Amino acid sequence: MKPRHRTALYFASVVSLGGFLFGFDASVISGVISFIVPEFGLNDWQLGLVVGAPTLAGIIASLGGALLADVIGRRRVLLILALLYTVSALVSAIAPSFHVLVVARFIGGVAFASLGVAPMYIGEIAPREKRGMLVTVSQLNIVIGFSIAYFANYFVLLASQSDATWVQALGIDRYAWRWMLGIEALPAALWFLFLLLIPESPRWLVMKGRLEDARSVLARLKPPERIEPDMEEITASLRDAKDKFFERMREIFLPAMRLPMVIGLIAAIAQQVTGVNAIYFYAPTIFEQSGVGTNAAFAQATLIGVINVVFTIIAMFLIDRLGRKPLLMIGLAGVIISTSIAGYGFRQASYELTGPAVSALSVEIDREALQPLVGVEFGDDLAFKDALREALGDQAMRQHSAALTQAAIDINPVLVLIGILGFVASFAISLGPVYWCLLSEIFPNRARGPAMAMVGFFNAMSSFVVQFVFPWELSNLGNAAIFFIYSALGLVAFVLLARLLPETKGKSLEELEQVLSDRR
Repeated sequence: MKPRHRTALYFASVVSLGGFLFGFDASVISGVISFIVPEFGLNDWQLGLVVGAPTLAGIIASLGGALLADVIGRRRVLLILALLYTVSALVSAIAPSFHVLVVARFIGGVAFASLGVAPMYIGEIAPREKRGMLVTVSQLNIVIGFSIAYFANYFVLLASQSDATWVQALGIDRYAWRWMLGIEALPAALWFLFLLLIPESPRWLVMKGRLEDARSVLARLKPPERIEPDMEEITASLRDAKDKFFERMREIFLPAMRLPMVIGLIAAIAQQVTGVNAIYFYAPTIFEQSGVGTNAAFAQATLIGVINVVFTIIAMFLIDRLGRKPLLMIGLAGVIISTSIAGYGFRQASYELTGPAVSALSVEIDREALQPLVGVEFGDDLAFKDALREALGDQAMRQHSAALTQAAIDINPVLVLIGILGFVASFAISLGPVYWCLLSEIFPNRARGPAMAMVGFFNAMSSFVVQFVFPWELSNLGNAAIFFIYSALGLVAFVLLARLLPETKGKSLEELEQVLSDRR
């Protein structure tokens, strides 16, 4: 790799650590759910709000982050977001109530603006022939964050079940979920320090008329003979840009922006409604639904992290070789097939408690209340949960759901596992990295900030809805129906993107602006 390409990779790696924090913050809650539901007595909607609060904040942040990135610069915004991640982790760890926990996670969600600002920065400093790979560095860090969080949760869970002196001294046996949430403060603080070492985006500097500063940054990223041509290209693309963000917001409604906006919105919504954040944020809960038990569910969740990292790395090597569109289509096809497999696996399940199984339950539960259910076969999870709720009460059913499901279910859990891991692999080579790469490419310089803000808004709103309603869906639609819905939505996205999306690899941002304008 050329020295200047190494410099661009270094800058991209630092900025994309925000993706690591997002991934960690997003998936760490998956291990906390089984602890906070009984501790705070949460119902379906309260649990959905705890999980979805960061994304709800991200709906606001997707607009505010892009606004600030255009006003005060990409780098300064990222520094602010690093501080917010740190504060959120610390307050979440000491939250005394459901309301404080929601507020703390909402603060962390404001930092989710890094998901839009980081690819924007990377797309603006990356050489065109390496842009796809460098933008996907951000996605790689996201999935590494997911993976580390799953492993951290599993480690804390196992530690909390031991009688080691250090576990008791640190309170991990009593406050396991607080440790899961608080660990994030360390990488967040480190990210802040690393961000102090990178320069501002040259495109933003040109936008603000700081031409010499822009040349200085480009000198670290480009060969000498490319500096002035790139300066002219950037300056020409920004010549007609308005100084004020909301005035430039009008640009996204012009006819030339119609196709880029439609593509961006379809990809943004499809990335979420196919179920990715339901799987990432509720992974142990989903695996518990297949009857494997809590410890095994946490262990299987770590496989999601590993598969995510492996296939994201594969995507990084393919995205500039195979192209954005083929990779996206292949991955979407995999998403459709995998969610159908998981749905079929849950559809074949049946539930029946036996006398020995009830006697062998390790949890403290009213076994007498379960006697009317012994020997009764239930054809789906909804009927079984309704019967448990009537026998035990809603809170007891929620608290012991994993143990009761494990005792009663007759299912092929491998089929569900294959479906879930197949979905993760398919997403990791398509909707994950390709989405962020496309956003950094399809919008013209003069409207990139407002356009990414608008698309990010719909992405965050779709994500919040998926997370917020998932506990309700489990209680009212059932496991199988949820995955069949994700499969159907994936099919809609496949058809639309196959028809509308052009290939973007190997073209400069300015060339892509012309291509998309012509295609409309």
